[in-house]
Amino acid sequence: MKRPLVERYDALVVERGLHPDVSQREAVKRLQALIDTLAKPRKQPAGPLARAWRLLKPEEQPRGLYLWGPVGRGKTMLTDLFCDMAPVEKKRRVHFHGFMFDVHDRLHRLRREAAAGVADPVTLVAQEIAAETRLLCFDEFAVTDIADATILARLFVTLFAQGVVVVATSNVEPSRLYDGGRNRDLFLPFIALLQSRMDVLRLAAPIDYRARHDCTGEVYFAPVDDNAHAAMDALFLALAGVRRGAPATLEVKRRAIFIPQTAGRVARLSFADLCGRPLAASDYMEIARRFDAILMDDAPILAPEQRNEARRLITLVDVLYEAHVLLAISAAAAPELLYDAPHGNEAREFQRAVSRLAEMRASAYLDHCVAGKALAARASGGGRSLTASTCSP
Repeated sequence: MKRPLVERYDALVVERGLHPDVSQREAVKRLQALIDTLAKPRKQPAGPLARAWRLLKPEEQPRGLYLWGPVGRGKTMLTDLFCDMAPVEKKRRVHFHGFMFDVHDRLHRLRREAAAGVADPVTLVAQEIAAETRLLCFDEFAVTDIADATILARLFVTLFAQGVVVVATSNVEPSRLYDGGRNRDLFLPFIALLQSRMDVLRLAAPIDYRARHDCTGEVYFAPVDDNAHAAMDALFLALAGVRRGAPATLEVKRRAIFIPQTAGRVARLSFADLCGRPLAASDYMEIARRFDAILMDDAPILAPEQRNEARRLITLVDVLYEAHVLLAISAAAAPELLYDAPHGNEAREFQRAVSRLAEMRASAYLDHCVAGKALAARASGGGRSLTASTCSP
């Protein structure tokens, strides 16, 4: 039998020089089996009987897969391969932040359009999504917002009942989602639902592959000193064509986000501007939509109690990484030293930010950024190097 996903994975192991890994190969086998299942004709009633059939016979619905494990172990790579090769017309690959932003946007629309109110807008939104999507592939499944936690069970009950298949990646196992969150007992039915409808597999590769990328040293400057400031000034000039940008204000759902310096699709802000204010994933998504390059000045070493600032930095990095935005930072220390909390969700998830910051400094990432390509073109044209630091600050 032809196993296209397995063959593609084997080719990538050779192309990228990956370390042979048992858990990755097991994940590939599971994902290939799901591809084979999705390729089979759907034998179920249509129309009004369909939902009742799915509720009565959930065991006949394809089970999804929940891949979890440490950062940089290939979860996103495998999910992207799977989603690309899955024989499903209605499929969607999305970062979990982006999915929840879409859900809340739809809820807002429904409530605004229905003057008399909607009895159950969450179910209606789930039905809309299910009509558009048979396969949902999530990257970085993480629940930190109580507004998300309160609706997820209702949302996914309907998605699963409508026959939506879910594949997700996460840094934590399902039982630790929303760990320590407010009213977590109300969230537990969602965890039980995931475990009943998805197989759970830990990806425990011994190597953080992101840490192996060659680093350009051009977009992370530590410590914050005159050299770092001069490097950020030079980088802004190279990307924007001017030494200083003009202030601008972005509107996100009636909220104003002030940007101190903008020039075209380049923005420059301080850490306090980006992570010291109560910004959310939706705000960062709008920033990522508007700009190809973000320069962030003066990131400090965060104290353990500065969980909110750490959470915002994690979210910012996730959003910009997903959108392939160039992120340049001047910081007080190397990424792994910026937040050294002994425990908590933020401490665990900050390791993902550290890993992604390493990858976002690498030529392989920058080559896929609009702004990174502009830098490469400048370098190939013989321009002065912008390098002011190395991969090991």
